[in-house]
Amino acid sequence: MFNKVYEALNWASSFLEESGREAKAGELLLLHVLGWDRTQLFMNMREDLSDKQVDEFVQVVKRHETGIPVQHITGYEEFYGRRFIVNQEVLIPRPETEELVEGVLKRVNKLFTNQDIIKAVDVGTGSGAIAITLTLEDHKIEMTAIDIAKESLKIANENAVALHASIQLIEGDMLLPLIQKGEKVDVVVSNPPYIPESEQLSDIVHDHEPHRALFGGKDGLDFYRRFMDQLPLVLKEKALLAFEVGMGQGESVAQLIRSTFQGAKVEVELDINGKDRMVFAELLGTSQKI
Repeated sequence: MFNKVYEALNWASSFLEESGREAKAGELLLLHVLGWDRTQLFMNMREDLSDKQVDEFVQVVKRHETGIPVQHITGYEEFYGRRFIVNQEVLIPRPETEELVEGVLKRVNKLFTNQDIIKAVDVGTGSGAIAITLTLEDHKIEMTAIDIAKESLKIANENAVALHASIQLIEGDMLLPLIQKGEKVDVVVSNPPYIPESEQLSDIVHDHEPHRALFGGKDGLDFYRRFMDQLPLVLKEKALLAFEVGMGQGESVAQLIRSTFQGAKVEVELDINGKDRMVFAELLGTSQKI
């Protein structure tokens, strides 16, 4: 079939494209099989592969062709320069969410300049990618991560331990654990389920990622509406709110926030592809909770 690195890549690209999959997956799977980084790959294109390596590579490429995500085959995804363990119990972290994290860090630095500790909560933490990244990037951020599923929290804990991040993990439904304890926070960040129930997803996503982390009711906005009932009970007078949203939902979510917090500074931000994927709101102490 093939025995050189470049031949393996060519075969995988053609095979996956013919199956309607992304050719790029072949490179990621070959790096996984060989234990190389991209620099090693490009420097060793004409190297021979062992029979064992060829067999393993063919096997993993064919597994992906059936619809299994690359990340479930390799067991991880890169996020903000760190490797996060993932499986079928958590949403695979996406590049758009890195932009959400970047937006939070930028605003936290501006909004809470004189605070030694910034209390933040990540709602629906999944793999823990948002919570862990925020606390590792800014040590002033004291992070609580909430998820409704024990299975997701187990993965988040594994990632926190592996990456030496100190976060508090809580099982619960959205912000209810904080409300029940009467706790107030400076920052609420969330990438909630926002896909409308009727939307068609690829089999890779629909069949292998947890539906509880994907679907947000008929129009995808159910969780944002629930947030509006809970947020006034947990946010301090000066606070930051950060949501990831589905494409085309930015203004709808922004309006929900404006209706809940009169006078809040609300911004809809576009991602690198020009899509409205982030909504930020700053409560400046003068914002009135309606």
